[in-house]
Amino acid sequence: MPRKIESLFLAGPAGRLEALLEEPEDAAPREAALVCHPHPRHGGTMHNKVVHRIARGLRRAGLAVLRFNYRGVHLSEGNYAHGEGEKEDARAALEYLRARYPELPYTLAGFSFGSRVVLQLGCELQLGCARAGARRVIAVGFPTVYKDRAYLDGCTVPRIFLQSTRDEFGPVEELTAFAQTLPEPKQVIFVEAQDHFFTGALDKLEETIAQLVAAP
Repeated sequence: MPRKIESLFLAGPAGRLEALLEEPEDAAPREAALVCHPHPRHGGTMHNKVVHRIARGLRRAGLAVLRFNYRGVHLSEGNYAHGEGEKEDARAALEYLRARYPELPYTLAGFSFGSRVVLQLGCELQLGCARAGARRVIAVGFPTVYKDRAYLDGCTVPRIFLQSTRDEFGPVEELTAFAQTLPEPKQVIFVEAQDHFFTGALDKLEETIAQLVAAP
């Protein structure tokens, strides 16, 4: 079965959102995943190399993966909205994904700014209705420099933090101390890499992602 790749536009709260949907090569998808990209004001797009590797790792594990550009990025309509609007873009993309695969569980994943977006969205959905919650939220390169973390209070959706050992925006010591304050279930995994963008370790990042979601 050839890998399915579909370029499409989704209806977003500020206009259409440019998106890319990929399915596994060798079987029907067993789960769906939404992947969110880094900060749009700092060059983040759905084609970011870390986002690409996250998506590929998820797809290798048998997931259908949807990536999209936030409002105002490339062909997506609208303007940057200080994180709140981008979270609503992610919500719209997730609604599309769940309508496309209504019988499948889903994972949320994001890199850097995108990790904050998926954590916020995942915790909101879990607190609002556990049955509508994500199977897991994978936060890659979580930026500890942002101190507004009230959205994580009381959140018990399974959270996995994947961090470079030399992440300049989320150092090992800071992320470790932060994670200790969170309720279970949670997991912190460090990947030996040169910087925030997992330079020198993109293969390892992809493999780690694939292994994390491979287990039934």
